[in-house]
Amino acid sequence: MMLINGECKEHIEVSDRGFQYGDGLFETIAVINGQAIFFDRHLVRLKAGCQRLYIPFPGEGLLRFEAQKLLQNSNLAVLKLIITRGSGGRGYRQPEVIQPTRIVSLHPYPNYPDSYKEQGINARFCATRLGLNPALAGIKHLNRLEQVLARAEWTDPDIQEGIMLDTDGHVIEGTMSNLFYVKNNRLFTPALVQSGVAGIIRSMILAMSAGQGQPVTEHKVTQEVLLLADEVFVCNSIVGVWPVKSIASTSFPVGLITKQIQTQLGRLT
Repeated sequence: MMLINGECKEHIEVSDRGFQYGDGLFETIAVINGQAIFFDRHLVRLKAGCQRLYIPFPGEGLLRFEAQKLLQNSNLAVLKLIITRGSGGRGYRQPEVIQPTRIVSLHPYPNYPDSYKEQGINARFCATRLGLNPALAGIKHLNRLEQVLARAEWTDPDIQEGIMLDTDGHVIEGTMSNLFYVKNNRLFTPALVQSGVAGIIRSMILAMSAGQGQPVTEHKVTQEVLLLADEVFVCNSIVGVWPVKSIASTSFPVGLITKQIQTQLGRLT
């Protein structure tokens, strides 16, 4: 099911800058029991991303209305919101009058085994590196070729996620997730100053930890530091929190702090 600018159709103009240049943003939202989970937070991030890219924001009310139309008969699904700069002719120059394209679509919920949350997943390091670009760091823009190339590096079904580094060799995130690790009962995560996506679940973990008087340390993380961690987990808006039980040949336990964070987030959904 899909709405494009409020109309039930499945095609956009080939001149749309989202298609031509990846000139836009998107949000991927879990739908559970017919409710879009953390929808307010997703709209806030989408609006902030539009401001960063100078794309007029369609408005929270309109996006809520169109999303609700798709969710009327849905129980478990994935809701996706896409905002592009709209059509603007050939060339990189923005049109003088921007008429954004908005796409609201509903998709089947992925059928991941419960063991991923309970026993953890296996991960690997990716050879594909994330470029450094402070102007785009943090936002969920449509240019995701680095993640596409990284995810193409493996087909082994026993590997569930790939860990991506930037061009300076610092650990940043998973191909589809943010990453945290625990060392000496302290929680750490890569700083997303020059690359990476600042995920909704990541922001919630940062806020929860700060509220409990144990703020997360955001810093530059090397492979060596990560592999010496006591616990590692990844997170995103669809899967929640997955413990990482191995990266390459290094094993990690499903630790107490990871389980506590899973529990705390579970109470909020």
